[in-house]
Amino acid sequence: MLTLGPIAFATPWLLLGLLILPILWLLLRAVPPAPIRRRFPGVALLLGLSDDDSQSDRTPWWLLLLRLSAVAAIITAFAGPVLNPKQETAGNGPLLVIMDGTWADARDWTRRIDRVDAALAEAARDGRTAALVTLTDLPPEPPVFQDAQAVQQRLPNVMPRPFAPDAEALSLWAGSLTGTFDTFWLSDGIAHDSRSDLLTSLETHGTVTAFESTRPVFALRPAQFVDDAVSVTVLRAAAGNDTETTVTAVGLDPAGVERRLATATATFTASDLVATATFDLPPELRNRVTRFEIQGIRSAAVITLADDALKRREVALLAGASDREALELLSPLHYLEQALIPTADLIEGSLEDVLLANPDVIILADVATLTAIEADAMLEWVDTGGLLVRFAGPRLAASDISRTDEDPLMPVRLRVGGRSIGGAMSWGEPKELAPFADNSPFFGLPIPDDVAVTAQVMAQPDPTLADRVIAQLADGTPLVTRKSSGNGSIVLFHVTANAEWSTLPLSGLFVQMLERLAISTRPATPSVEDLAGTTWQPEDVLDAFGELSRADTLPGVAGEDLAEAVASADLLPGLYAGEDRRIALNVTGPDDVLAAATWPARIAVEGLNVVRETLLKGWLLAAALVLLSIDIIASLALSGRLRGPRAASAAVVLMAMMIAPNWADAQDDSFAIASTADVVLAYVITGDTQVDEMSDAGLYGLSNILFQRTSIEPSFPVGIDLETDELAFFPFIYWPVTADQQLPTREAYARLNRYLRSGGMILFDTRDADLARFGSASPEGRKLQAIARGLDIPALEPIPQDHVLTRTFYLLQDFPGRHASRDIWVEAASANAQAAEGMPFRDLNDGVTPVVIGGNDWASAWATDRQGTPLVPIGRGLAGERQREIALRFGVNLIMHVLTGNYKSDQVHVPALLDRLGQ
Repeated sequence: MLTLGPIAFATPWLLLGLLILPILWLLLRAVPPAPIRRRFPGVALLLGLSDDDSQSDRTPWWLLLLRLSAVAAIITAFAGPVLNPKQETAGNGPLLVIMDGTWADARDWTRRIDRVDAALAEAARDGRTAALVTLTDLPPEPPVFQDAQAVQQRLPNVMPRPFAPDAEALSLWAGSLTGTFDTFWLSDGIAHDSRSDLLTSLETHGTVTAFESTRPVFALRPAQFVDDAVSVTVLRAAAGNDTETTVTAVGLDPAGVERRLATATATFTASDLVATATFDLPPELRNRVTRFEIQGIRSAAVITLADDALKRREVALLAGASDREALELLSPLHYLEQALIPTADLIEGSLEDVLLANPDVIILADVATLTAIEADAMLEWVDTGGLLVRFAGPRLAASDISRTDEDPLMPVRLRVGGRSIGGAMSWGEPKELAPFADNSPFFGLPIPDDVAVTAQVMAQPDPTLADRVIAQLADGTPLVTRKSSGNGSIVLFHVTANAEWSTLPLSGLFVQMLERLAISTRPATPSVEDLAGTTWQPEDVLDAFGELSRADTLPGVAGEDLAEAVASADLLPGLYAGEDRRIALNVTGPDDVLAAATWPARIAVEGLNVVRETLLKGWLLAAALVLLSIDIIASLALSGRLRGPRAASAAVVLMAMMIAPNWADAQDDSFAIASTADVVLAYVITGDTQVDEMSDAGLYGLSNILFQRTSIEPSFPVGIDLETDELAFFPFIYWPVTADQQLPTREAYARLNRYLRSGGMILFDTRDADLARFGSASPEGRKLQAIARGLDIPALEPIPQDHVLTRTFYLLQDFPGRHASRDIWVEAASANAQAAEGMPFRDLNDGVTPVVIGGNDWASAWATDRQGTPLVPIGRGLAGERQREIALRFGVNLIMHVLTGNYKSDQVHVPALLDRLGQ
């Protein structure tokens, strides 16, 4: 192949034909020898006459140039010109393709996969073996090189991870490499530990070429409180131009619907690597925030989850008055105020007003009795999820509350009188705290040596007492007790909230105990000591693309690991729930920074762009045809023959050439004719090239099977645009659901609903093996939910064993595709599923379910090339081929069901009909 700048020629030797152009020029300009002049008297009689036909003595230069251009275009066309040919990479040995596979890759993951696919395709053409390794998912052994095409088939299963490579594991793996091979390294653009060590190791085995995106990399640090506002720090890996990023606060509205609650802008100057976005949110709105994210970027690092540290609790402090029995809200008690003001919102008002405000916590400091109305209201508040914390004191010790019978607003029964130094039940000296038991929320907290208790109220021995003690003194007497009440809980500190009975309020342990009880939270990252001995259950975890998914099936993690706040394969970023609070583990920590990857000068660093080849042969032949047409018209004009009908014909040709670009507008009817002349299967164009190509290949393979095994003779499948194409032409539409596709417009939804009511069928395929159960646990599931909101879909149910789809052509009970889940959903048999016209869909559509929903990726199982060779491997060996066969049978049943309706269901009535005819 000959390459000249951006153009290459497949058969460059044909360009030698251009050498004949000067010869043609001379031949075309050649004229016969000049005639001998002889004077003839009779010629005088012809003077003054005009000749209707004229003939040029030589061809004009511009016409010669026109003809030579046409010939040159033809010669060049057959030389096979290609615009932007792919550059061949030197090398003939094994090729190792390395991908960092981190959250930083997720933003342009599709481009990275395209670049790897191009590299593997080139290796396959050159007969090279290849291996693919993701550094966030290292294999346990050195890479095994195999056929490059086999490696290509694994690309759809390769996904980034929401954490950085393990430096220690990477170093061990690099030391295990052997042999000679070249390396293509697709870097995420971020500086990671051990990158230089791995690079040094790879260079000892062969040439290393790096690929890196030029797009900036951003990340968010966890949100923090700064001057009564929420501050979110935005990081970028490399300095550049002045830019602004928009950070959005996302949370639930009162109806439980996720919405954008607020936005703020972070501004970078050319040299800045750090910028700040500040949110001034009222407490009610701030407590609804679930995450902050940078708009327009798909990456786990541009999302920071909000946990209980961001949700400042509303706490009411109440204490008994010294001169009357009534309750009133005091000024915040000194020690409690010092502990809570930095981390909680204190509210004021009477007890009645406090309950109406529905705070998270109510603290009663030495409050002995409540009126019956107040007690009932307080108990109702606790039962609905409130936390009541009570502190003892002289009034509580002197009262009769919870003596004989346990008071509903007390966790235990109390003895008459208290216990103090020098009293009837005196201690010889102040008592220290015993270590916290492993079932206590305070387990793991260090106990300062200077914390001592001089007086307390005593708990009455009871069979339930041991289960309710969460802190005790060194002699075993209870210090803090707790019980559950409805959805809430009641806690009693058997000492005062001030330093009168103990030094506990003077210590940092007091603040930590309030935090463990979820009375207050601290925005700082918890320490290992804070979480020691606890176990945390993951609730939601982030993938590399920033999508949250439920994590109910994942095992719990140790508090010590969570406190280290380093995401890994065993500790994914997400929300982790403890006994009384939740902690967010984000990709980026509060002190993390981003640094751009640096490469030695000896390493060639290329971009991720994959150049698309454009064949120019057709364009050049078309240009030659146009030039020859112009030549014909010009020759007629020069010879004087462009008159009458010839002139009209030439004008028609010229007009046709001028309006040729607009011929597509006149072909609207051809789409309808082509779509209705034969049975045509259609698929929705998603905008994702790989998905659309797989949909086309899948329906092509299914059409071939229908042609071979049934009386249906489908034409080639058609991709449809929901916004512009008419849907009524197609009995069946395959809709692969992708996370990035746009929602249909109002007009498109109207066409879709008309299509569903008129007997058409749409197969929604989330292609995720139904892992999310078509719910919000996967990006495709969330997109399907969003799409379905605008559709008039009937009530659905999992496909029954006797559904007509199981017997329209083949007898089936499983419906696998590339995945083998059986869970597909069809229209429920209940007559409650009503269409807009007031009739069941089942009656409107002759028994055809208007929608089928599944996630088995049927297009991949059906897909073949034009020679009928399957494109995607399914399973292993004979079992995989059997799965592909069942997938094809399901496709046949599906199309037969669309075209025959309830025909198979009606067959059950044949015996009765024949019996009646016999009578």
